[in-house]
Amino acid sequence: MLVYPDERAPIARLLRFLEQGERLAHDCATAQAALAPEPGMRRFLLGQARQESYHAVVFQGAIAWLAPRHLGACPLLPPLERYRALIDQAIRQGNFAETLLAEQIILEGLGEAILRRIEEGLERRKVAFGRLRRILLCQEEAHHAFGHRMLERAFARGETSPEALRPRAQEYLALTEEMVTMLRDLFESIDEDPSAYASDARRYLPDWLVPAGANSAVMSSEFLVLSWPGSATTKNSTLTTQN
Repeated sequence: MLVYPDERAPIARLLRFLEQGERLAHDCATAQAALAPEPGMRRFLLGQARQESYHAVVFQGAIAWLAPRHLGACPLLPPLERYRALIDQAIRQGNFAETLLAEQIILEGLGEAILRRIEEGLERRKVAFGRLRRILLCQEEAHHAFGHRMLERAFARGETSPEALRPRAQEYLALTEEMVTMLRDLFESIDEDPSAYASDARRYLPDWLVPAGANSAVMSSEFLVLSWPGSATTKNSTLTTQN
C-alpha cells in the first residue's frame, strides 16, 4: 500500500471535501423526491439519497484511516456553502429543473471527475477496496445520467429550456471553479494537476451549456474557463491531463 506519510493529510482533506459534497447531494436528492412529478423519479431520487449517505460514510471511514488527527473539524469551503444556498433557494421555489442542473449535472459531474482521478492515483499506489470504489463510481454515473435524461425530457415537454437554465448554470459553474481553485494546494501536494480536474469536470457538461457563440473547434478547456464568470483560472493555465 503506497500512500506515503506526507500524502495522507492532503488526500484525507480532499476526501473530506467529497464527503461534504455527498452530504449536500443527499439533502438535495431527498428534497427533490418531494418535488418530482412522477413516482419513478421519486423512487430513483430516494434511492440516490440513500446511496449518497452511504458514500459519505465511506469517505468518513477513509479519512479516519488516513489522517484521524488532522481532521477533527473541517469547515465547508465557502463556495460549497454558496452552492448549497443556491440549491436551497431553487428547492424553496419548487424549481425541479434547476435542482437537476445543479446537483445531478454539475455537482455530480465534478464529483465523478475527481473520483476518477483519485481512483487512478489510488490504483497506482495499490490502495485496497478497489471494488468498493468502483461501485461508488458506477452509482455516481447513474445519478449523472438520470439528470441528463430528466432535463432532456423536460426540454421536450416545454417545461423549461436551455435558455432558461443557462444563466443560473453559469453561477453554479463559477462556484465549482472556485472549489477547485481553493483545493489547488491539496492537488499539488500529491503531485496532481488541479487544472486537469477542472478540465475533466467540464467534459461532463451537456452541449447546451457550451458558451453562446462557441463552436466545437474552439471548445477547449481554456476557452470554457475564461468564459465562466468569476473564474480564477488565468489564460496561461495548462489544462492537460497528467498520466
